[in-house]
Amino acid sequence: MATHYTKTAKGLHWLMAVLLIGLIALGFYMHDLPLSPEKLKLYSWHKWAGVTAFLLVLVRLAWRITHIPPALPVNMPKLMQLAAHAGHLALYGLMLAIPLSGWLMSSAKGFQTVWFGVLPIPDLLDKNKELGDLLQTVHMSLNLLFIITIVGHIGAALKHHFIDKDDILTRMLPKHAKEN
Repeated sequence: MATHYTKTAKGLHWLMAVLLIGLIALGFYMHDLPLSPEKLKLYSWHKWAGVTAFLLVLVRLAWRITHIPPALPVNMPKLMQLAAHAGHLALYGLMLAIPLSGWLMSSAKGFQTVWFGVLPIPDLLDKNKELGDLLQTVHMSLNLLFIITIVGHIGAALKHHFIDKDDILTRMLPKHAKEN
């Protein structure tokens, strides 16, 4: 049985980590900017990166389904194992729900996404200001929940490394690439 994640899983994990943290930071930064060409450009970049993140999470899910991750330590209490699985499920669920909520919000607000300025992404909803405002609240709320979940994920990894002194953290670190 594998003791570390595959190189592909690690690459996708860290690529997504950087992309998602950048998306969150950009989202908070651009939200309160006054309407300007700069704000519109940042919104376009945010949407392009969001579509990219959504596609990458689909790739990541496909990889995860077809490649069994390393087992949790046998000495880990069952409740902790359940919490770890629930945390990962929450992260994947949010990585799917957040870009979908952004896409729905963008559609309802009447702003079509054109991926990298080339590929138009079809709107999922007709323009509807009230629904767009509601979906904006949903999108922001999901992002706040995502931040909390990420903090918990990082905290758990650090706890395992520094307190439990197990390999939970190191098996996802790039320098421990022992598998394809």
